[in-house]
Amino acid sequence: MSKSTKASVKKMATMMLAATLLFGLTACGGANDNTAAKTPGSFNKEGLPIVTEPVTLKVLTMRWGNMGDTFTNNQWLKDLEKNSNVKIEWQVVSSNDWAEQKSIMLASGTLPDIIIGNQTFTDSDIVNNLSYFRPLDDYIAQYMPNLKAAMDETPELRKISTYPDGKVYSLPTRLPARPQSKNQPVINKAWLDKLGLKVPDTIDDLHNVLKAFKEQDPNGNGKNDEIPFTENGLGDFLTPFGITDINLNSMMVRDGKPLFIPVSEEYKEGLKWAHQLYSEGLIDKELYTQDNSMTSAKQQNADAAIVGFTYQWTPDAVFGKWKDQYIAIPPLTGPDGKKYQPGDPSGLSYNRNEMLITTSCKNPEIAARWADQFYTNEASIQNFWGAIGTVIQKNDDGTYTLMDPPAGTSADAWYWEQSLRDFGPKYVSPSFEKDIVLNPETGDGLKQELDKLGNKFVTTPFPNVMYTAEEFKELPTLTTDIDGYVATMRAQWVTKGGIDDTWDVYIKKLNDMGLEQLIKIRTDAYERYMSVK
Repeated sequence: MSKSTKASVKKMATMMLAATLLFGLTACGGANDNTAAKTPGSFNKEGLPIVTEPVTLKVLTMRWGNMGDTFTNNQWLKDLEKNSNVKIEWQVVSSNDWAEQKSIMLASGTLPDIIIGNQTFTDSDIVNNLSYFRPLDDYIAQYMPNLKAAMDETPELRKISTYPDGKVYSLPTRLPARPQSKNQPVINKAWLDKLGLKVPDTIDDLHNVLKAFKEQDPNGNGKNDEIPFTENGLGDFLTPFGITDINLNSMMVRDGKPLFIPVSEEYKEGLKWAHQLYSEGLIDKELYTQDNSMTSAKQQNADAAIVGFTYQWTPDAVFGKWKDQYIAIPPLTGPDGKKYQPGDPSGLSYNRNEMLITTSCKNPEIAARWADQFYTNEASIQNFWGAIGTVIQKNDDGTYTLMDPPAGTSADAWYWEQSLRDFGPKYVSPSFEKDIVLNPETGDGLKQELDKLGNKFVTTPFPNVMYTAEEFKELPTLTTDIDGYVATMRAQWVTKGGIDDTWDVYIKKLNDMGLEQLIKIRTDAYERYMSVK
């Protein structure tokens, strides 16, 4: 079969799948209609069941790759269905096919009653199709006491959920046991010990260590196969220069003001340093050409460990059988004598768009009461890790202990099988977190321990702001040109040098591409976000 034929077959299969999905939605709820049906007489405004006579809601969520729908067997979800009398017809779609299915769904206006997970519909999807989604402010006030109490206790929930028109269209989350740090510096301690080297503290120390890793055969196999430093791109390597958040926005906050990172002096100096190391063979030559699978193959090389230094969430998550050779270390001291750590204390814990009630839903008050059941501490931990009795042990002293995963399964993979995990509505109060007992040697517990190395050095990140429909229309043109040019020049300067000679031309070209307008849009969104109390 030719490539074009395969592509046609795949496209046809995706369209048939989307059509099947839409037929199911139409059969249940019909096309978009902003009018709610009369509340059933069996509806109870408080307590359980939510309805005396059973009601069915269609709930859609997207899962990554081939994760499937095993989470729907979560005992808490089954108990909720039984106790509430609200029956759920789950529609679980794969990320492999979701983009095309989503386009067809939004074009037709045929949506299920409820959407779960911020990965399913983006800010742009929602803002550009607001007529499909119900404003939830009144429902929160009347039918969602758990969420209302959470918003009162933690104002960040309301701030992150408020759209530019001042309304709430989606429900938020606050995840439990989240770190403040993102990726942390990770080094091969076995190599350091063999070469008699100390853990590096400054960028000069790191330079010397990387040279030793390259020249002194620390893995002892007699081959010149050591890669002193590797990652995809250069997102974390510039951290010692205060560049701690090369995110999708390329923005950070300094002295309370948004800053476009790729025009800062720190960025320039960081790239000059990176070029020096690259020219000495201390940075992976495939830095800008490899994908995640290639990086992973190096980190888990079959015959011997070949990676010396990198930035990772936790060493055990990436280095396979070599994981015991690696340790996380404190942030490196940069040229200004300070330490910086990539992190986002708010963004790693909070998100919006975790549940949407569509205008196709004829009983939004029932959907709101059903959603509110997720906003208790016990409900939230069971939808983040797994059910009590399956994944979580409830102890007599009021604490909760995460059980060990089945043999051959990582803790994180098990949690994704057993729960909604990162996605869906939940709220674990800060005071409750002390009652959660994590294993400090793996998974979320290990990350909590490693977080102590650098969390006091975390800088203020650019927040998860919201844009208006007009801004969303303008952003793609600006970011396509600007982000593409920034990425091209970053790779050129690291691999070939010459940043001093071409910096002024680079700045002028960015301005010609509309950088001033891009920064204005980002800044306006930031100021709106900060104004919400």
